[in-house]
Amino acid sequence: MQRRDFIKRAGAGALAVGGGLGVAGAAQARAEHQWKMVTTWPKNFPGLGTAANKLAALIGDMSGGRIQIKVYGAGELVPAFEVFDAVSRGTAEMGHGSAYYWKGKSEAAQFFSTVPFGLTAQEMIAWTLYGGGLELWTELYDQFGLIPMPAGNTGVQMGGWFNKEINSVEDLKGLKMRIPGLGGEVLKRAGGTPVNLPGGELFTALQTGAIDATEWVGPYNDLAFGLYKAAKYYYYPGFHEPGSLVEAMLNKAAFGQLPKDLQAIVRTACKAMNQELLAEYTARNPLALETLITEHKADLRVYPQDVLKKLRKLSDEVVADLGQKDAFTRKVYASYNKFYQDARKWSNISELAYLKARDSI
Repeated sequence: MQRRDFIKRAGAGALAVGGGLGVAGAAQARAEHQWKMVTTWPKNFPGLGTAANKLAALIGDMSGGRIQIKVYGAGELVPAFEVFDAVSRGTAEMGHGSAYYWKGKSEAAQFFSTVPFGLTAQEMIAWTLYGGGLELWTELYDQFGLIPMPAGNTGVQMGGWFNKEINSVEDLKGLKMRIPGLGGEVLKRAGGTPVNLPGGELFTALQTGAIDATEWVGPYNDLAFGLYKAAKYYYYPGFHEPGSLVEAMLNKAAFGQLPKDLQAIVRTACKAMNQELLAEYTARNPLALETLITEHKADLRVYPQDVLKKLRKLSDEVVADLGQKDAFTRKVYASYNKFYQDARKWSNISELAYLKARDSI
């Protein structure tokens, strides 16, 4: 009888807490923090856009519903390239993008996204977490009331879609190409014209001739955008983005209001998504590439060696010049470059040596 009385009292208490709203209502009632996440990606876009959704859902699940995050695609709450400012001023508590979009705030930000002929995805996260990169990144964003966290990587990207063949460096002169960050500066020095556009505008710009070429990510995303309908030639490798880090940025004041356990959950969820997104691209790109070639007749081309050689020379110049912009950028460049030199030696006798051996058998 005592046991029955206890169960009745417990049931009545649960009903009072839930307010008769059911399981979903009770979970919503437990939400201690209602956040907004703004992104630079089209809403629900495969890979990048859905990664933001997964991150928000993971934080909600891991926190037991104590943090609820509503995700906004580019243009829904703020335009794609205003995400940084929106999170900085507190319009949204969280943002999802890539740091090279914010070079107007600081040139050094580009090091925390990707560097032409630079670190791969595996090397990039190693520098970020174990080579001092995250500490420098945090120092930079702190000036804007933000906290950065690595939250994904696309791996090595494709060179892009072109409406003409690239047979020599001369073919890059006068070329209008959507290409952000340091890769855009490399194209500029090669005589081209870099254009920075958000993903949602690429197809129309390429189809109408507003641009002559565009890079985006790789086969998985390029197929989703239908870029094969607007250009014929599909070049590789993506020298300009060998391991592009995707970021989650947090409004520092909002993050500071979280108790320690919820802060740990947010950080851990971001780390989990860093692995998740790279795995998704590694799995989806081969299948999408096959579809592009066999069904849509994309003309797959490799950049000529003399073109790559010239682009490598220009890239080294661009990165070295960037590294001398100011005292902070010099500090970031020194850290990145030292790690790059060490990682390169190891990768050459590990990953690269293995891949060459695998393909030679």
